Amino acid sequence: MCAVVGVYGSQNASKVAYYALFSMQHRGQESSGISASNGEEITLIKDRGLVTDIFNEESFKTLAGRCAIGHNRYSTAGKDSVLDAQPVFARYKLGEIAIAHNGNLTNKMEVREELIANGAIFQTYMDTENIVHLIAKSTQDKLVDRIKDAINKIEGAYCLIIQSRKKMFVIRDRFGIRPLSIGQLEDGGYIVASETCAFDLVGAKYVRDVKPGEMLIFENCENGATFSSEQLFEPDPHPCAFEYIYFARPDSNINGKNVYKKRVLCGEELAIEQPADVDIVLPVPDSGVAAAMGFAKGIGAEFTMGIVRNHYVGRTFIEPTQQIRDLKVKLKLSPIKHLIDGKKVAIVDDSLVRGTTSRQIVKMLKEAGAKEVHMRIAAPEIKYPCRYGIDTPTKEELISNSLTPEQIAQKIGANSVGFLSIDGLTKALGNDTKYSLVSFDGNYFAGGCAESLNCSGN
Repeated sequence: MCAVVGVYGSQNASKVAYYALFSMQHRGQESSGISASNGEEITLIKDRGLVTDIFNEESFKTLAGRCAIGHNRYSTAGKDSVLDAQPVFARYKLGEIAIAHNGNLTNKMEVREELIANGAIFQTYMDTENIVHLIAKSTQDKLVDRIKDAINKIEGAYCLIIQSRKKMFVIRDRFGIRPLSIGQLEDGGYIVASETCAFDLVGAKYVRDVKPGEMLIFENCENGATFSSEQLFEPDPHPCAFEYIYFARPDSNINGKNVYKKRVLCGEELAIEQPADVDIVLPVPDSGVAAAMGFAKGIGAEFTMGIVRNHYVGRTFIEPTQQIRDLKVKLKLSPIKHLIDGKKVAIVDDSLVRGTTSRQIVKMLKEAGAKEVHMRIAAPEIKYPCRYGIDTPTKEELISNSLTPEQIAQKIGANSVGFLSIDGLTKALGNDTKYSLVSFDGNYFAGGCAESLNCSGN
């Protein structure tokens, strides 16, 4: 998951990066960091916690310069440690660099073992540090060529922003699994960010998406900041369907498609495939709202916000222990009893992973007096772990890997459970694109498990 941002050629680069990270806090809450360059040196501030906890006005005095890169961490590999916060900074033969990475390298262990065998010493558990060592150990004379050397040795999903003292390099893997877009700031500088919602907050104008397999080089010229492009790999686009289903903010546009509109369409397709005879349709807030609206419209039932969410509790999906997940569901969601009592209810969620949240919600609704509870999921059944930057658990923990929808309904206490089909999802998202559907179909198309339904993943 994670969020990355790069700002180049702006007078207030670190502050722009801060606001961009704030707008993308939903992509990771474990740690945050910003590094800035003034042309002579790179400075860095990072720590565990939320963006607003880490940075203040004094921070921006330290982070001086017209180039800044930043990162919000959501761990899918390694351990939750302050050492694993990004950007990763290093001094090497050609000077100083800082790197921010969103994604997951599928060959990280092979690369790391080879680097260690050749004398590399690692400070973190992150696959991002592999890239630092690969750049440092390259024998090329120019940083751009060292970056190319490194990129040719890694596989998987990556959006990389690499900062030197004078330039900024942006690279997206050839599959374009994770989103990355370019915007132009009012002062003539540029911003690159994981989601376009960051542009709205800082007043940037959307320019275009970074192409799969493309490298951009930002630098100064006589007329100010500029960037050049080089296509490093033949594009083979497989944007992650989960960006539309769950990760991205609804006001973001991913690969030119508005997330909110796509979630509504998923709900409408779900109504066609898995209708329910109910009195009201409730969303699981917040990511289930748009899909629930589409579902309610499709079946001709009343849509109502019958569950209140406490926004001061973080996402349960990324909590590390089952006990904490159970508790946080109760802390996070509360039903409005007078809307539910005596009603047949459809509850619409964006996805179903372990079943923990769904079981608690069904129980909560029945305790509030619901006559029937029909769970509808605006995504296909998640049967396979993801290798490309989603913290889905092992096969054994995925409820749909071992149970049918009827068995899931019995397990979570619902009257019925229905999922959107893969065909329904791709129809809603648009059949013009080949999506990464690995969690649903097990097609590990990148990095050693091509077309395999039996790859265990990460």
